[in-house]
Amino acid sequence: MLLPRQPVPELRAPTLAHGDFDLAAETPKLFTLVSFYRGLHCPVCLKYLRDLGSLIPEYERRGTKVIAISSDGRDRALEMADKVGASDSLRFGYSPPLTVARSWSLYTSSSRGKSSINIEEPSLFSEPGVFLVRPDGTLYYSAVQTMPFARPLFSELLQAIDFAIANDYPAHGEYDGPL
Repeated sequence: MLLPRQPVPELRAPTLAHGDFDLAAETPKLFTLVSFYRGLHCPVCLKYLRDLGSLIPEYERRGTKVIAISSDGRDRALEMADKVGASDSLRFGYSPPLTVARSWSLYTSSSRGKSSINIEEPSLFSEPGVFLVRPDGTLYYSAVQTMPFARPLFSELLQAIDFAIANDYPAHGEYDGPL
């Protein structure tokens, strides 16, 4: 289990248009927002990533770098980026092994054939998760889903960042001792 205020696992992946991504080498002022998405087969991910892509300038104004990443291969990631239409501003990472997804506490699903938009699901894929990681590599925020539905809204996450900045608000949920 990932814990706030503790280091997150390693995360490296090639991107479509921004070179190789290495979370440990990121230098944001406040956060790196990592949005794991299910893949090309997911219509909810498409809508979600379009929303994220439209907000990139707002995240950048708040000292937050952003990447969307899935276990899809390059071709499927490229097709998703084309559908999203934000590939110039939104970094798309692809092909991390599912062991990486598991190390980030993401759930894994097996294929049920073609999705509702008639695209074949990969045999295995990770479910979504959104993370804010501090420049020192520690976890500030996480939301992990077992389904594609009811994800945190990126516009509300911007408001949360504003609150955290204004109030020097610490990460919560770090306690791992006896109860």
